[in-house]
Amino acid sequence: MGRCGTLGLIAGLVLLAGQAGAESGAGCSPDRVDLKGKGGAARFTVEIADRPDLQAKGLMFREKMSQSAGMLFVFPRPKHAGFWMKNTLIPLDMIFLDQTGTVTRVHANAVPEDETPIDGGEGVALVLEINGGLAGRMGIDVGSAMRSPFIDQKTAVWPCDAP
Repeated sequence: MGRCGTLGLIAGLVLLAGQAGAESGAGCSPDRVDLKGKGGAARFTVEIADRPDLQAKGLMFREKMSQSAGMLFVFPRPKHAGFWMKNTLIPLDMIFLDQTGTVTRVHANAVPEDETPIDGGEGVALVLEINGGLAGRMGIDVGSAMRSPFIDQKTAVWPCDAP
């Protein structure tokens, strides 16, 4: 994708986030997350993987995914997290977050069907998988923030009631 296409994609995601925020006000929904990074903010519609069977399958066998979609892995308590790309057909960015919603690690462009372990580190409470390369284009990096009802709102760096 060229520079203009990338900027258009980012502008569209930021605009989408702004429109959705204006329509619904501040808040969270279980089927979406908001991310803030150096490139602005974006909203993703997410599938939730909060059970071992859903986490084991993840995004396997998907041939495509919308640019505004993703999968959010929710763990019952922070842990050392590791992933792989077995049977995953599309490149993914894996965004590892702690229990406050702070990005602790980003693994960009995980290679489809690669079984090499991807280490997310210790203290991982959530993992957001989005299309490969999107996190970098949006400026999502270590220290970025995510808003979601799956984060304890008492300790969240970007709580659901904040704009």
